[in-house]
This record gives sequence, C-alpha cells and structure tokens, in this order.
Amino acid sequence: MEIFNHNSNINFLGMRKYSMVIAVFLMIASIALIATKGLNYGLDFNGGVSLTIDYDQPVQINDVRAALAKGGVENPIVQSLGGTREVSIRMQPKDDPASVHADGKVNLDRISADVIKMLQASRPDAKVKSKDFVTAEVGAELRTDGMWAALFVVLGIGFYLGIRFERRFAFAAIVTEFHDVLVTLGILALVQREFDMTVLASVLAVIGYSINDKVVVFDRIRELFRLVRKAEPEEILNRSINNTLSRTIITSLFTSITMGALFFFGGTAVHGFAVTMLIGILVGTLSSIFVASPILLWLGVSKKDLMPVTRENPELARRP
Repeated sequence: MEIFNHNSNINFLGMRKYSMVIAVFLMIASIALIATKGLNYGLDFNGGVSLTIDYDQPVQINDVRAALAKGGVENPIVQSLGGTREVSIRMQPKDDPASVHADGKVNLDRISADVIKMLQASRPDAKVKSKDFVTAEVGAELRTDGMWAALFVVLGIGFYLGIRFERRFAFAAIVTEFHDVLVTLGILALVQREFDMTVLASVLAVIGYSINDKVVVFDRIRELFRLVRKAEPEEILNRSINNTLSRTIITSLFTSITMGALFFFGGTAVHGFAVTMLIGILVGTLSSIFVASPILLWLGVSKKDLMPVTRENPELARRP
C-alpha cells in the first residue's frame, strides 16, 4: 500500500534551510516555555493523598469520579486495582485548616473521613482499606529518575546507531531525538496539560517511535549509497526520504488512529498518554522528513562512510 509514488522526487533537502530554522526556533521556544511556564506536574510528582477504597459490590470508576467531583474534589486520579471492587484514589488535599495538623502534617484521618462520606452518599458499601500521603520529595525523585531514563534511552539509541550505521547517523539521531522530546514537552508546557507518570511513559514511547521512523530512512540511505555508483549525497538523501515516505505517513496515520481510539474509549486515566503520543507522532514524523537528513548532509555523510571494509577497499580500513 502506497500513498506516494515510491519513485517520487520531492526536493525535501531543497527546503533544509527553512526546515532547520523552524526546528531550531521550536527547540528554543520549547526551552523558554519549559523554563517560564513549567510543566504542570500532577500528583505523581507533586505528592498528595493516596487512598485505597473497598466496595462490597462491583463499582464503576466513573461513578467514583462523579461522587468525588460532587463533593468538590478537583482532578482526582481514580484507578481500578485488579478487579471491580477495589479502587485507588489519589488527590491533593483541600486548602482547609481542618485537613492539616498543628505541626503542619496532613490530617489523613480527616481527609479519608471526608472522602468516604462523599462516596457513601451514593454507595454505602464503600470503606477505606488503606491511606497514605506521598510527599513532594518523592515526586521530585520521580522527576529526576524520569529525566535520567529519557537521557539514557536517547544516548543508548545513539550508541546503537553508531555501531549499526556510522557516527554521523548516531549524532543526527541524538539531535533529532532531543528536538522531538523538547518540542513535545514545550507543547505540553504551552497548553499546561497535566504531566504525570502516564505522560512520562508516553514521552519515552515517543522516543522509541521517533527513532524507529529515522532508522527506516537511515537503512534506505545506506542501501542506496551502496547500490548507486554515481550520485551526489543530496540526491541519495532525497531519494531515500521519497522512497520511505509512504511507509512513514501510513505508520504515523495508523498509530494516530490507535491513539485516538485510546483517547475516546480508554477513559480519562489514559488521556494524557494518548495526547502526548499524538503530539510526539506528529513532531517525530516531521523531524524524520525535514530534520534528520539535512543534519546528515551538513555532517558530510558520503558513500565511503557506508561501504563495507573489504580487501578490494583497503583504504576504508585505514580511514579513521
């Protein structure tokens, strides 16, 4: 199945000055947004009250959310715990003096009593199984671990590509991965979408999705460099993008449809994951077409960089 002709000749590299200026602008704008507005960290990172609620009869998650909303609880995270009778509720405590002890610690007993009262108004069989308070320090540690995880993934991918292809490909991949992650986070900061653990997971998924797109193009570049005897690097890069364009667009389209279905039918708990993936898919697809190959061209990638070392090519063995 092809949307674009396999042998089409769209001059993507001819637009590289404009595309790279836009890419650099988006990265700078994203850094500025993250630095000024910041990410809207959720309970996973800011800390909050965590309650486990038991029901004698099965309960719907939406009914629990509705009962909490009716009681005035804003943006609670409600999740099922392996069945239909036990749910987890995470929430920020109300700005109420009664919710805090004299020593400044959160009054878990008062908060859990208020929550169970809200729930029992519609379901008398609700009861508190456990209660806990997650401090902001734990959330800060999670943020740090998430940043290290993302950095480790990007650098690990770069190391792998350096072995599989060549160091220029690894550098181009790392730069475009940082571009994709920064722009995705910048958009989240702009719209102040809540950033929780599911969104962090989707950011890591975006990194994997984006690099998969680029590896397909890189594979085609290497193949064409080895097959075509006389062709300029710009022509090879352009032809590679055109050859893989249908595959790139179709993959992005069907993955986006899946994320759309997850958003509309998966419930509010996965809205953040789906939205972040949709943003990342768009950014990653565009960078695969308009950013990665121009970087390779400016780095001076050529046919000799990708030819296998053989006895017939002894000069490649001596190349640093």
